[in-house]
Amino acid sequence: MSVQRRLLPNISALAAFEAVARLGSFTAAAQELDLTQGAVSRQIRLLEDQFGRRLFERDSRNVRLSTSGEIYAEAVRSALGQLRDAALGLMSNRHSGILNLAILPTFGTRWLMPMIPDFVENNPDITINFVTRVGRFDFTRERLDAAIHYGLPDWPEADSTLLVRETVAPVVSPEFLAGRAIASPADIGRLPLLHMATRPGAWTEWFEHQGLSAPTGPGMQFEQFGTAAQACMAGLGVALLPLLLIAGELQRGQLVPAPGHPMQSRSAYYLVVPHDKRGHPPVASFRDWLLGQVEREPAVLAW
Repeated sequence: MSVQRRLLPNISALAAFEAVARLGSFTAAAQELDLTQGAVSRQIRLLEDQFGRRLFERDSRNVRLSTSGEIYAEAVRSALGQLRDAALGLMSNRHSGILNLAILPTFGTRWLMPMIPDFVENNPDITINFVTRVGRFDFTRERLDAAIHYGLPDWPEADSTLLVRETVAPVVSPEFLAGRAIASPADIGRLPLLHMATRPGAWTEWFEHQGLSAPTGPGMQFEQFGTAAQACMAGLGVALLPLLLIAGELQRGQLVPAPGHPMQSRSAYYLVVPHDKRGHPPVASFRDWLLGQVEREPAVLAW
């Protein structure tokens, strides 16, 4: 067998190896692949003989990856994922391609998604696959082409293009406001405060912006702005929320301003593109379209 051929294993053997590595069981892998357990075992032996390395450690009850197997499994998982993505691209679109995009949960739902039909209409040859990610991740490992990220423009090995800046302000439900004497920002400090897990210092920063010391008492904590907004509308407390994410609730009167000045956050929303995806046509098309939308859409709601 030539060296080149030896380095290109049979795809069926790779699929069997990936399934056993992921499921931790020859039996489960066989069921998933619709093969017999013996067939899966033969595929694994084929790989081990081909490389001269043991990929799994076996005993009477368990199977687990060897050290070499763990390293190889990560590479195989990524390679099979790329092959699946390429096949999906060929089947779903012959001419252009796929854009694998990471979005933030509430920002993606409330700000981005209402505009996406315009992109689809004007770019019928591009299919977008959306995944939700919060915080930084490895673009290569996740097989993603771009991300909408909240933070600073300092993502390593990537270009960060500013989309919108964020202005936050305290809001409450009309019923909550009517039932309490809230005349100044200082009064807010004596009320139940709703906190965002992703913005642990937001209230402290806002109170300092008002020239006040932040209260130190505990408060409910939420992972997503949408949930915090619902809690606020239910009268559970005062929430410090981005205006562009609660425009609908403010316009419908479900949330109303609490006393105090709005504050522009230090961080902002960016389109992040890894350097090796700069020339990917779907990425370029999406970036140009998105920046055009930003120019036409108001970035913040007037207070």
